[in-house]
Amino acid sequence: MKSTHINVALPPHSDGVNVCLAELLQYKNQAVRWLAPAKSIWSQLNGHHQSRHKGRGMDFSEVRPYQAGDDIRSIDWRVTARTGKTHTKLFTEEREQPIMLFIDLSSSMQFGSQLMLKSVQATHFASLLSWLAIDEQDRVGAVIYNGINTIECKPTARQRGPLQIINAVISAQHDALQTIDNINNNGFSIALKRLHYLCPKGSEIIIISDFNTLKSADKRRLSQLRQHNRIQFVQIHDPLEQGQTQYRGHEHVTDNKQSVWLDFSAKKTRDSLSQQYQIHQKFISEMATSLAIPLHTLSAAQPLLQQLGAHSQGISDE
Repeated sequence: MKSTHINVALPPHSDGVNVCLAELLQYKNQAVRWLAPAKSIWSQLNGHHQSRHKGRGMDFSEVRPYQAGDDIRSIDWRVTARTGKTHTKLFTEEREQPIMLFIDLSSSMQFGSQLMLKSVQATHFASLLSWLAIDEQDRVGAVIYNGINTIECKPTARQRGPLQIINAVISAQHDALQTIDNINNNGFSIALKRLHYLCPKGSEIIIISDFNTLKSADKRRLSQLRQHNRIQFVQIHDPLEQGQTQYRGHEHVTDNKQSVWLDFSAKKTRDSLSQQYQIHQKFISEMATSLAIPLHTLSAAQPLLQQLGAHSQGISDE
């Protein structure tokens, strides 16, 4: 079901359903337009993100005898008292911050009414973030859940990081499309558990999903992750989920639990979809707020770079 009033074109090499290497590799060149995930990318999505350097941005390295010019704030008073000679703590700058992506390609993400599937938009954003991380010399890894299984990509530096994620999402999307009716109600929770085990402390975690299978019970796991990491929610949505469509005919739809015919010419039908979306949105927003996790949104009905550019233009005009 596609609307003809939206005058937008698919990104290069994309058919909106499948995912290919050329389609995702293009974001390597586009990454130069944006700053790192911990900087301006969230400004483009109207987020408020802190610098990735915490405090003095230093890790303790060793203690050595005090030398002229050393910062007196770095004196190790315990060692000084024990030895009778002034000693200074040495620190190394903490520059690397692992970026961990949680990419949801499950059955509810295999939906799109206009331009592309939500799952395809998720892979585009994941690719862009991966190349941005490498530009900042950070390691990047991912946990990919496609409704069938969970694929783990350990945080890796240089181009190997984005490439392993790209190859994994291509395979995961292909498998998801072949078994789109397969639903694991606990799959999202299991994938979050794997993320918790795989994620190094001090990581930047970016969860890309429609959050349709997020449960109240997942709050505990997210809270645990939040203790030692920074988390961002990026919600992928489609206009039809909000009752926004120019289609006015009858359509047979299913949620894999029941199948019905919907009359989109009836305002009641469109309003019902909108109400269900608002209930879902309230649940996500309240959980994100309670955990102090920023929530950003991206539409599957518009190319990624156009959306980021629109956000950027809106901010610069203020």
